[in-house]
Amino acid sequence: MSGWNDPERWRAMTSGADCPICRKASGWDPVATLEVSDVMTSDRGPMRGYCWLPLARHAVELHELSPDEGAAYMRDLQRVSRAVQELTGAVKINWEIHGNTVPHLHAHIFPRHPGDRFEGRPINPREVTESLYGPGELERFRSDLRARLADTVGADGHAAKTPRH
Repeated sequence: MSGWNDPERWRAMTSGADCPICRKASGWDPVATLEVSDVMTSDRGPMRGYCWLPLARHAVELHELSPDEGAAYMRDLQRVSRAVQELTGAVKINWEIHGNTVPHLHAHIFPRHPGDRFEGRPINPREVTESLYGPGELERFRSDLRARLADTVGADGHAAKTPRH
């Protein structure tokens, strides 16, 4: 359900005063820190290799970013999507930016494969209620992704950094 149905709550979230991403709500465990975003994964993602990238500072819309910050965010997304595609063998990477539920700029990265559970229709993360990873598989993916990102250098001249907490 969209948070904007409660104007007071929506104002608190959009201002950053009550933003769960800014508060680093439960389960905050970044894989890596890039130029202007963190790389996040989840064992409850809609598909193996799913990641999401919240902007490091609070903003709601892409147009709120300066041209340099917007370009840096796109570079972060490109680095992660390339690494995810290489690690998962995905035939296509889907990207989504919404913010209807949590109004903090973040993008979702979905690696697509022939025969995946959403083939021929939109991805619905709410359909996935169980982990898609076996014992140790998510940790291995996170480690491999962290290593792959550390092997690539962003436009800021730096590899992925240790996550900020």
